Amino acid sequence: MAERLLAIVGPTATGKTEVGVLLAEALGGEIVSADSMQVYRGMDIGTAKPTAEQRARVRHHLIDIVDPDELFSVADYRKRADAALEDIWGRGRQPILVGGSGLYVRAVLEEMDFSEVPPDPELRRRLTAEARSKGTRALHEWLSEVDPEAAARIHPNDEKRIIRALEVSESVGGGGPPPRKLDRRRRVRYNTRQFGLNVAREELYRRIEARVDGMIARGLVEEVRGLLERGYGKGLVAMKGLGYGQLAPHVQGEVSLEEAVRRLKRDTRRFAKRQLTWFRADERVEWVDVMEAGGVAGAVEQIRRRWEEQ
Repeated sequence: MAERLLAIVGPTATGKTEVGVLLAEALGGEIVSADSMQVYRGMDIGTAKPTAEQRARVRHHLIDIVDPDELFSVADYRKRADAALEDIWGRGRQPILVGGSGLYVRAVLEEMDFSEVPPDPELRRRLTAEARSKGTRALHEWLSEVDPEAAARIHPNDEKRIIRALEVSESVGGGGPPPRKLDRRRRVRYNTRQFGLNVAREELYRRIEARVDGMIARGLVEEVRGLLERGYGKGLVAMKGLGYGQLAPHVQGEVSLEEAVRRLKRDTRRFAKRQLTWFRADERVEWVDVMEAGGVAGAVEQIRRRWEEQ
């Protein structure tokens, strides 16, 4: 574990991409994306991929590597991420893992067994109680974030299969509700230091509103229409991601644009809350309040200073 890995995590709309790029420039690094949607080609606006200018400034890995109709598992991601990290270290560069997909991050950082997972009665009881109090669809929303492939296969009302899928996810390093504090018996795979970005809730929601409005202005509706026209149907895992799952019904004439945008903003707020809950459960994450740090530049300087003091 001689090589060091820097990770930037946290909720959507907190500035992870920009912070990652600036840190990579400051540290002589390259970015390994930990975003379960940015792996798909042709899905650019809704996934908030780094801009062409950002990707020209800093080399990015694990973006645009599969088509929207290709199956891509967490195990596939870990294999490619490991290869990218070894390549970056081998060239004397500093890898920076950047993203908000919690299971992808944990798959890189910890040992995970993707084979058959035995039942966990205690966890199953907790998940069943969660289904009773919040509804089965709430559990399905969690599953869609920690294991989108499983969520695409399982109906939102199929409580038994949803609970089993979350049970498997939790056992291999996931974050089914309610999240548990990190099990420190899990074996870490790299010498990693994680920094989590966050902002006050009001500011986060303002950013989400602006982010969605910006996506619409940049052509998200047209992007979704193009994907549907190329045969990428709503049933695909990729097409159920944020932005695509909400806009596809509008493109197909089922809801108004206003309603689709309302749903997207609502679902993005919920997603950000789940991300924060996930990463808060990992006591290794060192949190940086972007606004208290003075904005992106201040957050970058704070992280850089703390990283170099290690």
